Amino acid sequence: MADPTQEIFRGLEGVLVATTKISKVDGLGGVLTYRGYDIHELAAESTFEETAWLLAEGELPTPSQYAAMTRTLAAHLAMPDTVLEVLRQLPRTAHPMAIMRTAISAYGCTDTSAEEITVEAWKRVATRLVAQIGTIGAAAWRLSQGAEPIAPDPSLGYAANFLYMLHGKRPTEAAARILDIALICHADHGIPASTFSGMVVGSSLTDLYSAITAAIGSLKGPLHGGANERVLVDLDRIGSAANVPAYMREVQSKKLKVMGLGHRVYKTWDPRAIIFKKIAETRAAKDPDIARTFATAVALEKACLDAYAEKQLYPNVDYYSGIVYRSLGIDAKMFTPIFAISRMAGWTARLIEYLPNNRIFRPRGKYEGYDLRAYTPLAKRRI
Repeated sequence: MADPTQEIFRGLEGVLVATTKISKVDGLGGVLTYRGYDIHELAAESTFEETAWLLAEGELPTPSQYAAMTRTLAAHLAMPDTVLEVLRQLPRTAHPMAIMRTAISAYGCTDTSAEEITVEAWKRVATRLVAQIGTIGAAAWRLSQGAEPIAPDPSLGYAANFLYMLHGKRPTEAAARILDIALICHADHGIPASTFSGMVVGSSLTDLYSAITAAIGSLKGPLHGGANERVLVDLDRIGSAANVPAYMREVQSKKLKVMGLGHRVYKTWDPRAIIFKKIAETRAAKDPDIARTFATAVALEKACLDAYAEKQLYPNVDYYSGIVYRSLGIDAKMFTPIFAISRMAGWTARLIEYLPNNRIFRPRGKYEGYDLRAYTPLAKRRI
């Protein structure tokens, strides 16, 4: 009989590593809840600021708590000058995610209390990180384009402020609300690679900045946060809905992966994809270019569902989100940074939740190398 302790779960799929009260993913039912609240209801009724509080504190804020929280976020929007100077030294060719990763690491160097490892200290750091990650993201983009960063406007809401710092003009109320919904949808989602990376680093009881730097590095990859950028690359290459059949023949003959379809957990529609698809459809009605891309996405979605019915390749959150971001005038290189800006609320909540009963992660690998061998001195070895 096989030794169950030697069973390999590649990618740790299905392995339980922690308990949590933050979010629940029902892959069979296609349900996502934050602290018991359905993502559809939060997207329709909440704000990102309120959602961040909910993830961190466990309950929706009272009016006074909400007012105090928004004031605190506004007070911490600006980056330290030291961090901005570090970013100015980076090559313009650097990806905004790489710039953001460097910024968080540099930011940790400016915090004289970074080594205080307590729930209370990490909550203070988390608030500052949630506040500043949007400023950092917008600055990363503008610097990569050879433009000067724009100082935050504390009078604007979180989503509106990010669009303002990104584009240099105040967004419409509709645009700000769309981004607000997007940030809500991306705020937390179980323990994917980036969250787990942060938790692994945090479990060593290092500083919170180090853990978040690791999380950003993990999110950067095309199999995680970078997937929505890849989706648009593919849709642009296809060009139109009429070209989908030819593209599908290529996909099937070469066994290519269609980015944005399928999910490790969901075996039906990702509820976030439903939200993004509705927004994309609305935006497509007002813009011919977005309409063409949206029609291509819908046709590809149907073709894949028909061709791979047994694999349950339903759209995930990445599939339609890039179309929505493009409709807001956001470049594809900023899609993953927006994911990081939103997920900062979830990452920090998860790390703080794990801290009181912390145990360092120490998985094992199954050895499949040589048995014990005798050492041969260098002079006696032959080619």
